[in-house]
This record gives sequence, structure tokens and C-alpha cells, in this order.
Amino acid sequence: MSIPIYYVDAFTDELFSGNPAAVIFSDIDDEKLMQKIAAENNLSETAFIKKVNGHYQIRWFAPLCEIDLCGHATLASAFIYFKYINQESSQFEVQSLKNGVLKVTKKDDLLVLDFPKDSINKYNDNKFIEEIINIKLIDLYKGRDDVLAIVESENDIKDLNINLQLLNNLSARGLIVSARGKNCDFVSRFFAPSAGVNEDPVTGSAHTSLIPYWSERLNKTSLIAQQLSERGGVLFCEDKGDRVLIGGKAVEYLKGEINI
Repeated sequence: MSIPIYYVDAFTDELFSGNPAAVIFSDIDDEKLMQKIAAENNLSETAFIKKVNGHYQIRWFAPLCEIDLCGHATLASAFIYFKYINQESSQFEVQSLKNGVLKVTKKDDLLVLDFPKDSINKYNDNKFIEEIINIKLIDLYKGRDDVLAIVESENDIKDLNINLQLLNNLSARGLIVSARGKNCDFVSRFFAPSAGVNEDPVTGSAHTSLIPYWSERLNKTSLIAQQLSERGGVLFCEDKGDRVLIGGKAVEYLKGEINI
């Protein structure tokens, strides 16, 4: 059986930057097979989109496990939907297993995710996190999936020296490290070795935690963010109360088939 597959670089307008995701629109409904395909792709996420009773359902798999929420692979899926499946549409709507209905709106060449805002709370494990990141913390929070560490400067983010072995002991999906930006509102990096992703290039779901924090701290609802991984990416963010909007661009890298 041959199934179409697409590779898309998300949160960028240039190839070989942003965050690559694999996108598969198909009737696959076998979790073990999905996980094997994701491991074979070896990207931070592979998105599987299936149409059921006229509505799309989405699931995301990292190389080692299924993920509850993924921004960049949803953005990539919308990009493929608008380009190949429904060129007349400006909205892509999918049902997720644990986070309800997710929407992506097309505004010219910008794709805007509409995601549930994370609820972050103070987290009292500063010493352990400082051992992981080797930097003094300003603040520390824990959200739905991840721990959010705030440090002093953008240079601290660029120069991070993460102890990945120690990070594996973190009781969360991953670790977000963030600071005020020099040429944007805030910057971040994201690490999730337990999911098979030592460092994720650009993490949409992490911004469901980052947006409420920086929106309150900077007293503004519209923000521009950069993720300072080696590939890098830009995100246009907005706090909408119980939802957040996360905008970005995307480019197609590959269109092919997998044979199962």
C-alpha cells in the first residue's frame, strides 16, 4: 500500500530552517504502525490526519511516543491541506484526542493556529532545573506538559549548555527555557529527550505556556517570538483569553510516498 507523505518546514519561509514535520493524510488507525512510521521518519513529529464522518482528526507522534499537542505539525498539516486538498478554503479544523478542536486560519502566506492556552503555575524545583541548565533562574513554572524556566537574557538562551542526561529525570514532557528578546518580545529553546527530541527546532505547543507568561509580564497581548535553535523560527503570538493564536509561515520540502 502506497500512502502520500509530505515534509514541511514550519514557522519559517526558508527551506532548511524552522521545524520539519511529516504530514500524512490517510485512513491509518493503527497506533503501533503510526509509531513505527514516526520512528522511521525520525523528525520531531509526524502528523496523521484522518477524515471521520466528514471531520478531520489529528494525532501526532514523536520518534519515541505519541504527543498530546503539537503546533508545528498542525501548521504543516494545514499548509498541505490548503495547497493540495482544499485550495478554496481559508480554515483547517481538526479534532484532537485531548485538546479538543484546533483551528488554523490562512491569512495570505501566514497560517494562524488557534490553540487552548496553558495554565502555568509556580514550580518549586529550582535547584534541580539550575543543575540541568547551568544558569541561575529568574522564575520557574510548570504547565500542562512542560516546565518553563525563565532566565536573565537572550545571550543565556543562546549559550545554553543543557545536561540532557539529567533532563531525562524531569517529570514532564520537556523543558522550555525563555528570556526577553533583543529584537523581539521573547526568545526560547525547548528540550524533550524523553520523547526522542533532544532539542526541538521550533515548538508551537510550548508557546501555549510562553504566551500567557510573557503577555502578563510585558503587559501586551500581541507578541513576536523567536526560537533560538540552530534552525530557528519566528512566531507571531496573541493572547486571546482562554485561547492563544500562534502564527507562522511554512514551506514544502518533500512530497512522496511510503510503502507499507
